[in-house]
Amino acid sequence: QMQLVESGGGLVQPGGSLRLSCVASGIVVSIRIMGWYRQAAGKERELVATITSGGNTNYADYADSVKGRFTISRDNAKNTVYLQMNSLKPEDTAAYYCNTRVYGKDYWGKGTLVTVSS
Repeated sequence: QMQLVESGGGLVQPGGSLRLSCVASGIVVSIRIMGWYRQAAGKERELVATITSGGNTNYADYADSVKGRFTISRDNAKNTVYLQMNSLKPEDTAAYYCNTRVYGKDYWGKGTLVTVSS
């Protein structure tokens, strides 16, 4: 069974940091394009970051709103993808979801909630 499970969300003050984790089962993250999305209340889900693999090199891409603050990475041995979020802003408040596509089908985790507030 293919499954993605996110964790690491919580309440943080503006300027703080969090690291989200996405543990995959039945999916080998090292050979997949893995992504983090987020959805704020009343808004559409948006792409935050993706990571792809080109041999021994990882390629990351970010939404303009998080460039320079967020870093996506993966640990192939743990079959886990991370999203390190620094300098958090109130507008980063959202549910964050891990995603990948396997044979044309999208797989999503249930999400982890990030709240940035003083």
